[in-house]
Amino acid sequence: MAAARPLISIIVPVLNEAATLTATLHPLVGAPDSELIIVDGGSQDGTVNVAGQFTGQVFKGARGRGNQMNFGALQARGDILLFLHGDTALPASALDMIRRALDDDMVAGGAFRLRFASTGRALKIIAWGANLRSRLFGLPYGDQALFVRRSAFEGIGGFSPWPLMEDVDLVRRLKRTGRMVLLPEAVTTSARRWEREGVLWTTIRNSLLLLGFRLGISPVWLAQWYRVVR
Repeated sequence: MAAARPLISIIVPVLNEAATLTATLHPLVGAPDSELIIVDGGSQDGTVNVAGQFTGQVFKGARGRGNQMNFGALQARGDILLFLHGDTALPASALDMIRRALDDDMVAGGAFRLRFASTGRALKIIAWGANLRSRLFGLPYGDQALFVRRSAFEGIGGFSPWPLMEDVDLVRRLKRTGRMVLLPEAVTTSARRWEREGVLWTTIRNSLLLLGFRLGISPVWLAQWYRVVR
């Protein structure tokens, strides 16, 4: 008898994602050996109603991706946790690729390559840079669909309850427990925020926020500055 495949818990933190959520969730319905968990941070646009069309596991949690993803992990039954943004679509066979990657006991987790749902050259360059960083330094970000062994996630205490940089912090701590891998296929994420706020300005702002974090500035303070300048 073949060994049972590990259950993957797909955890999606959402906040006002009604416009993009169907495209994210529809391909996941009925995926074998998986469960779908949605954690809403207080949406006011019908997100909860959309989510309820795809799963019975829709929860409300304290706002903030770190808080919402930690809450989702507490509800999860899977040995593998996959954290997926509400405006990001997984590639075909994503779950099988994750399982194969984690067949290697030295791998703690990983992510996918990044692609934007845009034909603009500037965003293609941004995605290229993100993929280069992820491949060379093992530092993917949350919009690349982070996945992790549940044991490793719990061993490092999950996400820090920060309003920003929770993904950067998680990956850094995970790397102390094992390798982070970058899978060859790409997730497709919405470009709407980049296009609305401007690619150049968004790139500069994000780079400054990351620099501040690396210099030891509190993510709480950085989040206040982020809200002011948006």
